[in-house]
Amino acid sequence: YEEKVIQLIVKIILIKVNKTPIDVAKHPLGINPRVDDLMKLVNIWANDVRVVAIQGMGGIGKTTLARALYNRIFSKFEGSSFVSNIKEVSRQPNGLVSLQNQLLHEALKGKVQPVSNSSQGTSVIKQRIHSKRVLVVLDDVDHIEQLNALVRPTWLSAGSRIILTTRYEHVLNVYGLKEHEIYRPSELNREESIQLFSFHAFGKDQPIEGFVGLTEKVVSATGGVPLALEVVGSSLFGKRSGQEWNDTLEKLKKVPPLDVQQTLRISYDGLDNLEKSIFLDTACFLSGTDRDTAIQMWKGCGFFPTIAIKVLMHKSLLKISEDDKLEMHDLLRDMGRQIVQEECPPNPGKRSRLWFQKDALHVLKGLK
Repeated sequence: YEEKVIQLIVKIILIKVNKTPIDVAKHPLGINPRVDDLMKLVNIWANDVRVVAIQGMGGIGKTTLARALYNRIFSKFEGSSFVSNIKEVSRQPNGLVSLQNQLLHEALKGKVQPVSNSSQGTSVIKQRIHSKRVLVVLDDVDHIEQLNALVRPTWLSAGSRIILTTRYEHVLNVYGLKEHEIYRPSELNREESIQLFSFHAFGKDQPIEGFVGLTEKVVSATGGVPLALEVVGSSLFGKRSGQEWNDTLEKLKKVPPLDVQQTLRISYDGLDNLEKSIFLDTACFLSGTDRDTAIQMWKGCGFFPTIAIKVLMHKSLLKISEDDKLEMHDLLRDMGRQIVQEECPPNPGKRSRLWFQKDALHVLKGLK
């Protein structure tokens, strides 16, 4: 009996020692009450295997919510994994395999050999994690094949939890989720929106004197979408001319309600040519690349990227991760790629950048 108690104590200590929270957001406004709502759905004390999805439009804060939820509950599980950017990574060569290896490595704390193909990965995941109470977060899912390759509820031990984030409701329907298992984040309310916008526009949680009315108008035009508030607010930081604010407001009024990508485009249009070029390079090729590697590449092209990177970060169009890699929100990345596609929709060979494998092969074959 004493031996079992000691083993249990050691198990609990190892769970707590081997855990590190992940970064959530610089200004996580409105997060806690929404995570409280999610906690009721997740109910970590129930002994069943439970799946909860966070579904909604791009920029609404799904990943931020999933990160905050993960940080609140991951220490209660024997193993945990937060698998990010599934939509983007799965499109790369051996992308699904790299995602499977990440899940296995994190959930089993590195005590597993890498797999070499997705069929093997699925088999190993089934075999190795079925006996553990695990938390698996799958971020930005857009195809059922990704879920089938990474984790199914029937593979897991009692008390395990799967958290999904996605824009696409049909994926959840095919996965078998019921309505009560889906959480749809609402837009930020007026007070939360003003606070988040003000943090980025003024460096404080309220507008400065003389800009209260303009702030309320701009916030109203962004529709309470966190990413739009962050990017538009950052674009106005340090600008104290009422004319500049009114110009931005007029542009926002022309954007259809909740068309976040068009809202973000306003900030992109305010960049100079070098900043636009570095933004588009990152969107098409370099998100997830080590910052120093990217800088050396740009310098090799005759660019001076350091200041441009700082400008993009200042405008919330680019971020640097904790391990010093370039990071870009998927909605900003999609916007950048759309801008390049619009350069010449029918002829990829006339575009400034080719990142899609089929387009590149088509152009290369045409050069023979």
